[in-house]
Amino acid sequence: MGKRMVVVGGVAGGASAAAKAKRENPELEVVVYEKSGWVSYGACGLPYVLSGEIPSLAKLVARTPEEFRKQGVLVHTRHEVVDINPHERVLTVFDHREGRTFQDRYDYLVLATGARPTLPPIPGTEQAGVYTLRSMEDGERLLRALEGARRAAILGAGYIGLEVAEAFRKRGLEVTLLEAKERPLPHWDEEVGTLLKGELERHGVEVWTGVRVLAIGGAGRVEAVETSEGVVPADLVLVATGVRPNTELAQAMGVALGPTGAIATDQEMRTNLEGVFAAGDVAESFHRVLGRPYWLPLGDVANKHGRTAGSVIAGKEALFHGVVGTAIFKAFGLAVATTGLPLEAALKEGYRAKKVFIQSRDGAHYYPGSAPLWVELVYEEGTGRLLGGAVVAHGHGALRVDVLAALLHRGGTLEDLLALDLAYAPPYSPVWDPLLIAAQQAR
Repeated sequence: MGKRMVVVGGVAGGASAAAKAKRENPELEVVVYEKSGWVSYGACGLPYVLSGEIPSLAKLVARTPEEFRKQGVLVHTRHEVVDINPHERVLTVFDHREGRTFQDRYDYLVLATGARPTLPPIPGTEQAGVYTLRSMEDGERLLRALEGARRAAILGAGYIGLEVAEAFRKRGLEVTLLEAKERPLPHWDEEVGTLLKGELERHGVEVWTGVRVLAIGGAGRVEAVETSEGVVPADLVLVATGVRPNTELAQAMGVALGPTGAIATDQEMRTNLEGVFAAGDVAESFHRVLGRPYWLPLGDVANKHGRTAGSVIAGKEALFHGVVGTAIFKAFGLAVATTGLPLEAALKEGYRAKKVFIQSRDGAHYYPGSAPLWVELVYEEGTGRLLGGAVVAHGHGALRVDVLAALLHRGGTLEDLLALDLAYAPPYSPVWDPLLIAAQQAR
């Protein structure tokens, strides 16, 4: 009898683990249990469905259950794993469609239960008109709500809050963005936040920073958001104040968590329990700059986790080599990309850190249509070791951040950056690439 692999959670990490394991070892039985109605989709695309740029939620799906079945992977949607006995390797599953409970067995188990939004401890979040955006079901609910909405308040100016602010404006809503810290994208340094704030306001988003949300007002349905700076009328509120890993099932079966509160794994995505792996937003990664476990709940990381776990279960050699915290997002006309540590975080870590922030262009100054581009480099004084960086541009020029990410993975320095042979042609870069200009200034 063949070995049986069961995956709990079928979105990014779980779907990747299942597909990769089956491809590498066709003899393996692979079963996926997903408690929602959707599997294998790109949740990162949800804001663009809300904006109307992507016509439907179905476009975000990479593989349907039927497509998985053709590959030999059995996917069960609306099936929730409610208990796992790791000693007997038995799962208890609740079928939401038929209202019945049954048991299944596994030889290998992948926990890919993801993460869920955190709601702030303020009155009124239970009312109609208050939403989060994490799953396809969240997307469905918000699409329905947008049909009658006129004024939206968004709590939190991280990636989701900023992307959805643009989506709501494209739908014609009045939008107020509320952020407790002093700037949008509060985990990064001030200059990037200032650029973002200007871009948001140019496109009609009211930006309130340094504000405390006290309550969401209404009599069963949202009418306003009460803050330390005044009242914001709203008939739709999006809470985008962060997420946390869904570790309850893992903890109940004895899986160890790491210092971040997500599941601890090794480079093969193994947990402390024999035959049990973890992948995606429920699992930690190793941060190559910080040199310790780090939680980075992003779709590309989840897919790499899953691919690694699936390969190892299938009997192949594979390692997940960690992260440096690279991310990119769009806010109206700006693309904002960051990697590694901002200056504030580097200083808190005890580095003798410094930074440069320069403005250049994404093409030669004489080339028609070239636009401003900004580069930040964070580095260690004395050694010149790169610690982080950001690129802000009006388009794909922000992908220069990948050069910095590659150097961070290798412990690179300012001198290493200056030595690089970067591409040049007037439509795409000045003769001195902005990254090189920043490195020269830092040196």
